Amino acid sequence: MTNSDTGGALAGFRVVDLTRVLGGPFCTQMLSDHGAEVIKVEPPQGDEVRDWGPPFRDGLSAYFAGVNRNKRSLGLDLRTERGQEVLFRLLEGADVMIDNFKAGSLEKWGIGYEDVLAKRFPSLIYCSITGFGADGPFGGFPGYDAVAQALSGQISVNGAPETGPTRIGVPIIDLATGLYAAIGILLAAEERRRSGQGQRVDTSLFDTGVALLHPQAANYFMSGKAPTLTGNSHPNISPYDQYVTKQGRLFLAIGNDRQFRLLGEILGHPEWANDPRFLHNADRVEHRDALNAAITEALRDHVAEDVSSALLTKGAPAGAVLTIPEVFQHAHTHHREMVVELDGYRGTGIPIKMGRTPGAVRAAPPLYGSDTRDVLASLGYEPRQVDDLIGDEIAFTERVKPPI
Repeated sequence: MTNSDTGGALAGFRVVDLTRVLGGPFCTQMLSDHGAEVIKVEPPQGDEVRDWGPPFRDGLSAYFAGVNRNKRSLGLDLRTERGQEVLFRLLEGADVMIDNFKAGSLEKWGIGYEDVLAKRFPSLIYCSITGFGADGPFGGFPGYDAVAQALSGQISVNGAPETGPTRIGVPIIDLATGLYAAIGILLAAEERRRSGQGQRVDTSLFDTGVALLHPQAANYFMSGKAPTLTGNSHPNISPYDQYVTKQGRLFLAIGNDRQFRLLGEILGHPEWANDPRFLHNADRVEHRDALNAAITEALRDHVAEDVSSALLTKGAPAGAVLTIPEVFQHAHTHHREMVVELDGYRGTGIPIKMGRTPGAVRAAPPLYGSDTRDVLASLGYEPRQVDDLIGDEIAFTERVKPPI
């Protein structure tokens, strides 16, 4: 799906997006994909991920382009009184304001949520994304995904004994925090429908990292034993691992006895299902090494994609390990519309499929300040006033290079 005439499930929902980098922009892109009007307010220097590359194309970094479609960009200095007045005009018609500033930044500028915004805009939903929250031993500290992975224990359970603890390859905590933020915003919007009141939605990378520790946290709470590195293996299920075949790598995720029986039949070893060591999952976990050795030997004469297709067809989970180019060339990826293109922009598709109000890609990621004049005009500023705001360096249509 690319462009669409449907307004989307969030049509008429206005979001003032003060976020940058990843978690916040990922959240607001998801809202904008489903019809929310998102105005991305960027500081004079712009969102720093505009510089995170290569690759770059047409003035945009791939990193920025991946999480900022369907938005309008307004350059604005919120540290100034006149810049704050522009923000207040934006908030008069807004449902949500979201930022990922360091805790205390709004208060430092004299526009804190409790003291100012909640009183002036009582129905406003305010979402903050921080590294560790505003208080506590780590309160107010800056946070990036890898730091949160480290301090939340995620890195300690990712990797193999040979590699040692390893950062997860995608910025999973940033992305999941963006998802939690979006869920929190929608929860607050539903509650506001009943009460008429806005509220603060507080999310942090650290909290997300801890919340995602499943099943390691549950295992630890029940057993009292610290989780160990298991590489590709699942701590509670076997066979749940990656294997080398004659051609390609294969991941098996066999979760029950029926699926294990099918695996044995397809690999030419129906006797595995009756082996006392492999009768049930608990047995297979206890004898994991012997089972993995048997599966590895059996797969020497098989092709990963053939085994994957055979198992999936029979209802047993398995997948050939695909590269990123292979994923985006795959027929199923295109069938599910998980590649979208618009005006030279190409990105991942919309994973939430709505029956009556589907999401849509309506606009490519914006250049910095490309909508500054239009947004200011929509707020009632006259052309001369817009020129003054830009000339006085309150609003911006081009990035200001930070001092060296």
